Amino acid sequence: MRYELKFNGEIIYVEKGKKYIDIIKEIQKTHPLPILAVKHNNNIKELNKFIEDSGPIELLDTSTLDGFRIYQRGVLYLLYMALKDLYPQDKLYVHHSIGNGLYCELRDGKPSQKKLENLKKKMLEYVERDLPFEKSTVNKFRAIKMFENVDLQDKSDLFKYRKKDKVNIYICDKYFNYFYGYMPPSTGYINKFDLKDIDDGFVVLHPTPQVPDEVPEYKHYPKLSFTFNEYKEWLKILEVSTVGELNELITKGPNEVIELIRVSEALHEKKYAQIADEIIKRKNVKIVLIAGPSSSGKTTSAKRLALQLKVNGLKPIPISLDDYFVDREKTPKDENGNYDFESIYALNLELFNTHLQKLLKGEEIKLPKFDFVHGKSLKSGKKIKIDDNQILIIEGIHGLNETLTESIPKEFKYKIYVSALTQMNLDAMNRITTTDTRLIRRIVRDFKFRGHSALATLKMWPNVRKGEDKNIFPYQEEADVMFNSNLIYELSVLKIFAEPLLLSVTNENKEYSEAKRLLKFLDYFLPITELEEIPKKSIIREFIGRSTFKY
Repeated sequence: MRYELKFNGEIIYVEKGKKYIDIIKEIQKTHPLPILAVKHNNNIKELNKFIEDSGPIELLDTSTLDGFRIYQRGVLYLLYMALKDLYPQDKLYVHHSIGNGLYCELRDGKPSQKKLENLKKKMLEYVERDLPFEKSTVNKFRAIKMFENVDLQDKSDLFKYRKKDKVNIYICDKYFNYFYGYMPPSTGYINKFDLKDIDDGFVVLHPTPQVPDEVPEYKHYPKLSFTFNEYKEWLKILEVSTVGELNELITKGPNEVIELIRVSEALHEKKYAQIADEIIKRKNVKIVLIAGPSSSGKTTSAKRLALQLKVNGLKPIPISLDDYFVDREKTPKDENGNYDFESIYALNLELFNTHLQKLLKGEEIKLPKFDFVHGKSLKSGKKIKIDDNQILIIEGIHGLNETLTESIPKEFKYKIYVSALTQMNLDAMNRITTTDTRLIRRIVRDFKFRGHSALATLKMWPNVRKGEDKNIFPYQEEADVMFNSNLIYELSVLKIFAEPLLLSVTNENKEYSEAKRLLKFLDYFLPITELEEIPKKSIIREFIGRSTFKY
């Protein structure tokens, strides 16, 4: 028996009993980047797996998102082994991405430069030895005991409430560990990385989809780092830092869950109040600009901040950037010749700045209204002016880009960056990415309020992310303050809505592997069903519905 594999328009015939790595060895000779895995019939397959079907295959290297994730897990496994070899009493905590790096800390405190050099040297020794990562499937209760015995209680807690009774662990040399996702075939595949000390820990650097063949330079983001650290303190207040701890709390009953919801929401309310107070202190501020990536909760944040400003005696006036689009034929185009509606030059910047200048002088303006059906800017008939006790709130993706309001002096502006900066982890070494939280939020919202299937959202997500990388993330440090819209309990709520939507994606679709990954991720969370306890003005209501605000 043999299988037909389709690759690059050609058919490769493979005899039964062959592994993917057997055919990849030949392809690798002409492929510029290490091939870490393949996607076969839209399923990710590790190279050491046996081929059991015909169909198209796609190569996964560091230029692809899935390949990048595999490479990153391999680097973290190397780091874990090096730490256990050299400093066996220490423990690794993987926190969050920042810039091109992944921020980590050690239980023994901030590592010296010498310690980081020792760790990197040991990691390179493992690379040179080209040790295999061997997958082993064990009973989950056995896995719980195994990880308890090696000071990895957080992993044991994670497995405790998992429905499946089997766990895939990876063995390399004399160590074993669990990582959420697939691994490279061996340590020899992951030979490019660096460790750089920052703050109280260090960042792990390695190739990315944007820079797939080398270790990129690290650029620090101090405001973003501060916001992550602030949320870390919130987790201490909530006494939840991992999914295992969250699940443990949920099993204690509704009273514990309700208290968690209330304290989480109170922390958000306190932060909105602090931002409003800061705006009041800056007596010249007349324009508040709010920006952030997709599904970050910008709209709810704008509305809740407006309430806090009213408490302080101000009367906020919202302005929609959507009404300042240029006529369709004047919209810039991207590299593929399509209209680029996310370009800042898709807005009538001259008109927008003229209106802001007039408003700051106390003059009245006539707001435009954009007709999205016909792609034309029209007169709305609405007039506004601002008095001494009034302030403009402008929400949009370009809010932090100084080009948007270049004619307005900085002392009149206050910029806010909003994002769901997830700090809680699955366990100490398996983090929850901000992007995954936002994607799950968007899948739920798109279905509930826009009539889009999970498949449609997954299809458009890469382009959304591309726009964010170009128009939002480069300007995030321009913000006067960052607001973390993440709620510690939200994924246990979103799980209820997202799982049935993701199950509708089949393996006929290219996005199947991503849907499957998200389903596996959500499977770690116990559900929170006390939905009536979530306040009507909560950020999560923007996605699951029944908000007190109109969107």
